[in-house]
Amino acid sequence: MKRYSLLLLLFFCIHGLYAQVEFKAIPDRTTIGINEVLKLEFSMNDDGDNFNPPSFKGFNVSGPTQYIPGAYKKQTYRKIYTYYLTPTARGKFTIGQASIEIDGRIYKTIPFQVTVTAAVQNGTTTGNPNVNNAKQLQKALGGVELVAEVSNPNPYVNEPVNVVYKLYVRVGTGVRSWNTADNPQYPDFWSQTESVPKDKQQVLQGMHKGEMYNYVVVRKAVLYPQKSGKLELEPMATSIVLEIPTGRQDIFGNDAYTVENKMVSTGKAVINAKPLPENGRPANFSGAVGSFVFKATSSRATLANGESLKLDISVTGKGNLKLFKLPKPSAPPELEIFDPEHKENIAIPLSGMEGSMSDSYTVVPHKKGKFPVKGLSFSWFDPKLQSYRTMAFDDIMVDVLNVPTASASDGETASNGSKGAPEAREPFRFIASETTLQPIGASGFLGSVLFWVLLVLPFLLMPVVVLARRKKEAYDNDVTGTKVRETNKLAKKYLAEAKNHLGDKEPFYMHLEKALHNVLKAKLNIETSDMSRQNVRELMLSRNVNSDTVNDFMKIMDSCEFARYAPSSGSAMQQDYDNAVAVVTALEKQI
Repeated sequence: MKRYSLLLLLFFCIHGLYAQVEFKAIPDRTTIGINEVLKLEFSMNDDGDNFNPPSFKGFNVSGPTQYIPGAYKKQTYRKIYTYYLTPTARGKFTIGQASIEIDGRIYKTIPFQVTVTAAVQNGTTTGNPNVNNAKQLQKALGGVELVAEVSNPNPYVNEPVNVVYKLYVRVGTGVRSWNTADNPQYPDFWSQTESVPKDKQQVLQGMHKGEMYNYVVVRKAVLYPQKSGKLELEPMATSIVLEIPTGRQDIFGNDAYTVENKMVSTGKAVINAKPLPENGRPANFSGAVGSFVFKATSSRATLANGESLKLDISVTGKGNLKLFKLPKPSAPPELEIFDPEHKENIAIPLSGMEGSMSDSYTVVPHKKGKFPVKGLSFSWFDPKLQSYRTMAFDDIMVDVLNVPTASASDGETASNGSKGAPEAREPFRFIASETTLQPIGASGFLGSVLFWVLLVLPFLLMPVVVLARRKKEAYDNDVTGTKVRETNKLAKKYLAEAKNHLGDKEPFYMHLEKALHNVLKAKLNIETSDMSRQNVRELMLSRNVNSDTVNDFMKIMDSCEFARYAPSSGSAMQQDYDNAVAVVTALEKQI
């Protein structure tokens, strides 16, 4: 009896195993290039109704086709829905659940993820089997090619390389439309790209591989290699809609066509970037590559009575202007050089950067004598000459005739105090058109009110004139005050520049940081070299600055530092600017 029970249990288990419904999604792979096609099958081992496919977001879909192998063998019955998916962008995409109804019950597949990478060489492009004439499909695909034309495959580091992306279509090939599906990234290059809008793409004709082709320019790029060696350019992919002859005719006797979506790519191109030569490299070389003209000019050579001079340093020409810094002048401590005002006028056409950039320095003397301004030389590498070039200027000698001091101010004021007051003169009057006659016996000017006013007025005005003159001389001779006013003026100027560059991270934080540095110079009377965090904090607290104001100031300085290495939004810039204005206002009240 026990043996029969075991056999009966085994029978029901085997029957249940055979009766279990299986419904699953089977992709041919889960990682594909953007120029490849994914084959996806939904397979079931029993007949069902109301099949609902998932959403294929991120893909162009062809299908489904239905296939039933072993339809007359109940034990091997299988029904398959097949789709062909062409990706439209790079990224990770989730294929959701498909569902079907079998014997009154709903079955669903398990979702899975597909990773779409950049275009791959010789990608799999399995097409729609509904196209009857496979030869016509291959012929149409053979007449379409996306090409990346590189102007210079062997540049030096930081030498411009032009890349033009062209879509070639053999004359006679039926292409209904095209769209860029994936733009390449350039991780090893500084790049400037220009995508040509669809409405401005002109269809031109030219020879390609010995045949006449129509072509359009879809994208342009200027690349500056940032390191030497073999650097790969990622492929660009374009989606095209082909008109494929079916080999049949319509009711009017014309050839019938079917529409097929296909993806074409450029494949990977290699640029061999050559390192800049070590032999003959100048000590002051800062990475400039191109053809340039260097200038250094001073607004004056002689200074007196607290005057300052403007020192302009500029580079003009064609090369990697945005990728190097201008040389900085140096001077003895008797001449203080303030942070420069940087200006750029740079255009980036397809041939590369061209234009000019300049730094304008303010130089303030602190001692009488002759002092040199050094460091006025600039070196660059010229790829056409394949050699380094240097332009240098002689040291600019600044002759400081005198520097006003407090004692000199008092002496000059005392000597000037003995001088008489200036005469009071009547202004010129217009010719009177009417006269007022007076009797002969009337009193004249002598002894009149006007006579006494004019007599006493110079003596009343004399102290005012002397005090005003003394105050003006003290104002002109106040070196510290002049420096504070100059730094205050620069701080306000850089704050205004920062406000004008809201939304543009690099110049905004550069001007904001300069404004804060000039505030410290004006309020704490320190130089840039003394602006360590600990020193600034101690000096502020010693001046009875509120600790909250000190902490807010340090936070803004941290924001300026962090913004150089991390992205920043427009709202964050606005908040940093508002906080900076509030802190500067608080310092004005507390110091």
